[in-house]
Amino acid sequence: MKSFILLIIFLFTPFFSFATIIKNVAITAIVEHPSLDQIRDGVKDELAENGYKLNENLTVQYKSAQGSSATAAQIARQFVAAKPDVIVAIATPSAQATAAATKQIPVVFAGITDPIAAKLVKKWQPTGTNITGVSDYQEIGPQIDFMKKIVPNVKSIGYIYSPSEINSTVVLKNLQLLLSQQNIALFAVPAQRTADISTAVNTLKGKVDLIYTTTDNNVVSAYESLVKFANENKIPLLASFPDAIERGAVAAYGMSYYDVGRQSGKLVVRILKGEKPGSIAPEIGHALRLVINIDAAKKQGLILPSEVIQSAYKVIGNN
Repeated sequence: MKSFILLIIFLFTPFFSFATIIKNVAITAIVEHPSLDQIRDGVKDELAENGYKLNENLTVQYKSAQGSSATAAQIARQFVAAKPDVIVAIATPSAQATAAATKQIPVVFAGITDPIAAKLVKKWQPTGTNITGVSDYQEIGPQIDFMKKIVPNVKSIGYIYSPSEINSTVVLKNLQLLLSQQNIALFAVPAQRTADISTAVNTLKGKVDLIYTTTDNNVVSAYESLVKFANENKIPLLASFPDAIERGAVAAYGMSYYDVGRQSGKLVVRILKGEKPGSIAPEIGHALRLVINIDAAKKQGLILPSEVIQSAYKVIGNN
């Protein structure tokens, strides 16, 4: 009798209650480098913390465009054809390519400096579209204050950027405006490709008191060439992203890109649970942190004030 009852329950219970629903998340990035990799890892860790386990109820596809906008567009089309539940697009070129490829599949952008200028969204409010995400936008005023804190008598600043990256040109425009108001000269040098970075930075020799770097993807991919130049010419290298510290920058003031990934992952989870991306307002990354590399400061001829070191969230190297 018990076996008969169990059989009846089985036959009249919907099949889906016995099946595991597997969610598919596709992640694309314009290039692989430590900052963007941390965003990807943060997204995956946030998914895991919310019960989405690889090979159990989650599949994750990941593809890098290796710095090519054409490849980013190709990856976007491939992902759209695969029809994942969510596409996470890391960095502006990949996000733009993905947004152009689909108006239906939910897209979460991550690590975009200005999603409005990039024409991903029109406002910092729910858009009603298939796109939301997390920006790494930082006000330039506090960044300039940070530079002056590290190099108090700064009169000239070097900035290497990729003209094709909207995130970098937006920063450049703001730097030009605010630095001119403070009578600080800006030497901005374009470098279209990663291979151009070394040549570009060498044009700053003898002209600048420090070099400021943001998450321009070409620049970050060739960061070691900037470090080499800074060490050889005793010019402090500063950054807006903490990951630069481990690679040889003197100091950085910015948000952790792993945290940006975790924050982006929270939006992915909300979408996987049924929310529409168009009802979720785009966000800006949270806490900014000052990190210091004392060994790099020595190599670049800079003595850091003790109060600066004491105020840092993290210090590496020996004083």
